[in-house]
Amino acid sequence: MDIKADGTNDSLILLKQGAEARVFESTFVGRRSIVKERFKKKYRHPSLDSKLTLRRLNAEARCMTKARRLGVYTPTLFFVDPVLHTLTFEYVEGPSVKDILLEFGLHGIQEERLDDIAMQIGDAIAKLHDGGLIHGDLTTSNMLVRSVTNQLVLIDFGLSFTSTLPEDKAVDLYVLERALLSMHSSCGNVMERILAAYRKSSKQWSSTLNKLAQVRQRGRKRTMVG
Repeated sequence: MDIKADGTNDSLILLKQGAEARVFESTFVGRRSIVKERFKKKYRHPSLDSKLTLRRLNAEARCMTKARRLGVYTPTLFFVDPVLHTLTFEYVEGPSVKDILLEFGLHGIQEERLDDIAMQIGDAIAKLHDGGLIHGDLTTSNMLVRSVTNQLVLIDFGLSFTSTLPEDKAVDLYVLERALLSMHSSCGNVMERILAAYRKSSKQWSSTLNKLAQVRQRGRKRTMVG
């Protein structure tokens, strides 16, 4: 898709650009929506690039759909365009967990709300993991809180994959833990609240958390060596 200098293309408004995709705000059948475009990689052969991009696009759509089947709130997927390599899905009204926690850091923690958010995060991740789905990019930027219902909504399944290995589940949790420590240390040990909810919701929590302890140890060793 060709983007104008002001970041728009007809009804598309560019919100964010990453290494793999661009994210736009748009409308779909009169509804406010998000369009995620996986763009071409010029360093790859065109036919190979098209195959890889389409494979990743379909994988993201499948993982997003599977998460909903597992009982995890995600944006409703409206449309997959295999030609333009885009996903169109619901625009979720509400702040990110990142913005909420940063606000807590600046103006004080609302304990009841923090407990509710942590409980929802732990419960959602447990449902994913027990269903054999790894999110792959669990950061507070990829978690929204729907304004009307206060429901946690997970977004961006671009790095998601299926796995039942405790190692993969532990790394998923470790990514979140590192994100919380680097961005939200002023909110206290949010991860402990999340893991408490994870234990309650997951039937396989023991093997995953045992592996998490090993992943943490490896992470500390790399930090010391580095």
